[in-house]
Amino acid sequence: MRVKVKICGVSSVEEALCALDCGADALGFNFWPQSLRYIAPREARAIIDRLPPFISCVGVFVNESSERIIETAGIAGIHIVQLHGDESPEFCRAMDSLKLIKALRVGEGFEPSSIARFGVSAVLLDTNIKGSYGGTGRRFDWRVATEAKQFSRIILAGGLNIDNVAEAITTVKPFAIDVCSGVEAEPGRKDLDKLRRFMREVRRATSLMSDEGPLM
Repeated sequence: MRVKVKICGVSSVEEALCALDCGADALGFNFWPQSLRYIAPREARAIIDRLPPFISCVGVFVNESSERIIETAGIAGIHIVQLHGDESPEFCRAMDSLKLIKALRVGEGFEPSSIARFGVSAVLLDTNIKGSYGGTGRRFDWRVATEAKQFSRIILAGGLNIDNVAEAITTVKPFAIDVCSGVEAEPGRKDLDKLRRFMREVRRATSLMSDEGPLM
């Protein structure tokens, strides 16, 4: 089972189609207004409507109300929600009408077993940078992600780029990886050449992995 790839912070049809042509499995649309990668729900819908069928589109939210999340997902045509703020396990359990990814920030004192409390489809692990909710381009200790696999499907994020993604995949063997700043020309705009090279490295890493059973 190969590692899945999500390209986050998509802002144009060109970026979306390039990512899919290169083999990406999912596209992320950032609905946090304070982000440099913010996209309005109707703008995201205009992109999604031009995509081929069977593509996973993910809406990224930060500390938003459940009502607003459901409303935005409906406008944009999103069926998977990524909660990237300080949402509690109770909040996640109350959002059972949508498929959820919960992002957790890994820093000093992070306890992998805490992942089990959220009960979501997958957990995204990102780097804990004070005052930030992701997209920093900084990596954390991947040993934490390896340990965390026993508690949930793990999406590895945080500082992934062309130079380290193959190592990340072969070391952690996550369910999926998530990249944003590592394939950008600047915040909010993808570098399509970087994107293509990144996906080539993903394919190379996949070919290097031995068959050790299903990824978690």
